[in-house]
Amino acid sequence: MPDTVETTARTALAEVLETDVTIALDDELDRLGLTSLNKVLFLMSVCERTRVGLHHFTEDDVAGMQTLGQVVTALSRYAEEA
Repeated sequence: MPDTVETTARTALAEVLETDVTIALDDELDRLGLTSLNKVLFLMSVCERTRVGLHHFTEDDVAGMQTLGQVVTALSRYAEEA
């Protein structure tokens, strides 16, 4: 399932960024121009698409998701259970 989560996360991030940029898993989201609001929209979109409830994550968890790889890792834990 991690490949599915990664693909879904990449698609959702590209939609939020509205740019055609190659994104590495270790790229910092804020350096890609992701605002706090866009980060929330991105996470909501990925959670909805992967059927992972946002209730799994605290505010600190979300703040700690600084890279695409961290988002994929966090969601993958719960996507397997979904």
